[in-house]
Amino acid sequence: MANASNFFTPSVPSLRRRIKPSIGIIGSGFLSSESISKRVFCFSSIEGAEKLSTSQSRTPGFITKGCKLVGSGSAAPTLRVSNDDLAKIVDTNDEWISVRTGIRNRRILSGKDSLISLSVEAARKALQMAEVEPDDVDLILMCTSTPEDLFGSAPQIQKALRCKTNPLAYDITAACSGFVLGLVSAACHIRGGGFQNVLIIGADSLSRYVDWTDRGTCILFGDAAGAVLVQACDSKDDGLFSFDLHSDGDGQRRSSYSCIQMNGKEVFRFAVRCVPQSIESALEKAGLTVSSIDWLLLHQANQRILDAVATRLEVPPERIISNLANYGNTSAASIPLALDEAIRSGKVKPGHTIATAGFGAGLTWGSAIIRWG
Repeated sequence: MANASNFFTPSVPSLRRRIKPSIGIIGSGFLSSESISKRVFCFSSIEGAEKLSTSQSRTPGFITKGCKLVGSGSAAPTLRVSNDDLAKIVDTNDEWISVRTGIRNRRILSGKDSLISLSVEAARKALQMAEVEPDDVDLILMCTSTPEDLFGSAPQIQKALRCKTNPLAYDITAACSGFVLGLVSAACHIRGGGFQNVLIIGADSLSRYVDWTDRGTCILFGDAAGAVLVQACDSKDDGLFSFDLHSDGDGQRRSSYSCIQMNGKEVFRFAVRCVPQSIESALEKAGLTVSSIDWLLLHQANQRILDAVATRLEVPPERIISNLANYGNTSAASIPLALDEAIRSGKVKPGHTIATAGFGAGLTWGSAIIRWG
């Protein structure tokens, strides 16, 4: 379970023990028991802090910042593969796939498409919506389990966006939970590191790791990218209310760098059991109830999972965001992709509260309660 609401600058770890007890330490989530307005950390009360140079820490004397989601974008490959197309290469059909998964089409990388080009397209759309220039981005988080370089793809995103200030860019590997971890990481950097504009990209090309002779897995996955621009703001405008993150290494399948392997029944049971618990925990930390949220946005893995989780949470079908039928399971891209489409269609409006959750390989899972705009 994550306990990450106290954000100390990494350059002063030795000072942690000298914090005066008058400063409250909060559990996993961002809200203190008093209120958002109490989320103030006074670094001037740390012995020796006045001796730190600006080169040692970019954190101001008082941290009163929140963070908000101000831009979104997405991109998908041009090649569309339907269930009927798959029926030509494996023993399956449209009805069999759609009834069991809710998927009818998926997009697959081909030709000149690449994961980086999709990511850059999604990122540019998010920056344009947020009215932020690439040079004003000071951190890029690339959430992916399928980078185009063994050592990560994030720096290539920075290069392609032509960010002249050379902002920090790095990859986060957590499969289908990656984007939720990216959101929490962005908040950490903004609240504890003084960053202003953090670009989060969720992108995966799982089609490169699919066994196209295995009808149990090849029908599920697609390729895509989604992006969100998270920006520093006053604490009263904070848009990330709370979170809940977990992992369990016992859920790992046999290690392999070849093709994806998955136990669908076990994943279903795991998701339907753990995801509602995680969302309820995050809501409790935020001081909210299920009835307080406008939308439920889950990792787009399987429509049966989405429906089962919603039923357990007593969320009506009309409040579920789903684009699974058109894209399949796009791993770390699925949440920002669905979010962007919902925003651009007018479904999600500024001020709406969203309960979002990712879950998948590892096992990893987590949820976050966010507000758009």
